[in-house]
Amino acid sequence: MDEENIIIPTNIAYTSCILQNNIEQLKKKYRFLRIGNIGYSVLGKPIPYIKIGNGTNEVMYSASIHANEWITSVVLMKFVENFCKAYEKNEKIYGYSAREIFNKSSIYIVPMVNPDGVDLVTGVIPENTGRYNQFKDISLNFPSIPFPSGWKANFNGVDLNLQFPAGWLNAKRIKFAQGYTRAISKRFCGIRTFNRARSISTI
Repeated sequence: MDEENIIIPTNIAYTSCILQNNIEQLKKKYRFLRIGNIGYSVLGKPIPYIKIGNGTNEVMYSASIHANEWITSVVLMKFVENFCKAYEKNEKIYGYSAREIFNKSSIYIVPMVNPDGVDLVTGVIPENTGRYNQFKDISLNFPSIPFPSGWKANFNGVDLNLQFPAGWLNAKRIKFAQGYTRAISKRFCGIRTFNRARSISTI
């Protein structure tokens, strides 16, 4: 494969800034993509989505809900790039016609749900700054979890993976019983679930 034609890097820490740059590059190269934001993080960073296709079968994939699992963003973005190449060349992807998928389905990609946490884990937020110290202060609630490598939550110390409405009350019961009753680097489900009126990363 021609290295000059590759947009998504797979050999570096994948930050929110790199993500935004990659999305702009993909948008410029592949005009059929639809780009937007589902909301903003606690620190005001956009939470982008990419739409592939215009069919009635709707599917959504998300990544980096947990900050230290940022590699999932790379996987999804590489999928987007590979799909775009297959669509443009009228080729198959994983044995299926990319153009047929495009025409029958609408695929929504949310590649980085938790940009604030990802930027902490990947080293974007400098040590001994105000924001870094706010993360660190939260981590001190449970010092047994390594910092910053063990960080999964958002800037408010809420584990976004536990914020979905389905089963949230049960998750709260379990996590509170385990002692996760306040802001922490992971496992705190928050005091309420998110709803459609608020960005999921502002809880």
